[in-house]
Amino acid sequence: MRLLLVEDDNHVAAALSAILARHGFEVTHARSGEEALQALLPDSGAPFGVVLLDLGLPDQDGFEVCGKIRKRTATPVIMVTARADVRSRIHGLNLGADDYVVKPYDTMELLARIHAVSRRTAAQDTGHGADESPDGPHPPLRLGPVTIELPTRQVSVNGTTVSLTRKEFDLLALLAQRPGVVFRREQIISEVWRTSWEGTGRTLEVHVASLRSKLRMPALIETVRGVGYRLVAPAH
Repeated sequence: MRLLLVEDDNHVAAALSAILARHGFEVTHARSGEEALQALLPDSGAPFGVVLLDLGLPDQDGFEVCGKIRKRTATPVIMVTARADVRSRIHGLNLGADDYVVKPYDTMELLARIHAVSRRTAAQDTGHGADESPDGPHPPLRLGPVTIELPTRQVSVNGTTVSLTRKEFDLLALLAQRPGVVFRREQIISEVWRTSWEGTGRTLEVHVASLRSKLRMPALIETVRGVGYRLVAPAH
């Protein structure tokens, strides 16, 4: 897999590139936001499987770079940030990031996240995402003011479209197909992230918080302490 590493620290980039290469990745190193955007142009060679984006760049804010990347490509983006607060993570997800890793991180954690986003993207490209229906076209899911169109991956609240990231949609679609049923955290992580790696739990919490914020319905997804989450169908 080709991987675009966006990192302004040459020493960090060299060490990480060596590790990634040992695990089978072909790494291209960009030292700035502008270099990263140039590397992602259509005529820049074979497409990248993942973009690993450090937010501390010398020329542009990393969040801004993420937004620009998402406008020109659907390549999965993993943010690398020292900002551990939930608000910063949600902001990154709202801009289109697929995942995040908080510094300092464990190398195996980073590799697990890279493989998880690439597997999910490959599954969606071959038609095996959360919206697949073996029985043909799936009718919209209607939960009070919320409408979920599985084939088109569109979500609206009171007729107004809400923009969700791929993971946010998959998470919402999973919970919405069985309103009131408690989904265990392990089950959600397995079905949405396609991994059993325990560290994904923090990512799940941030995605739930982001969904509550975007839909402006904090009570829609209920936390069942010690177990997982369930979707509470709102009244019509």
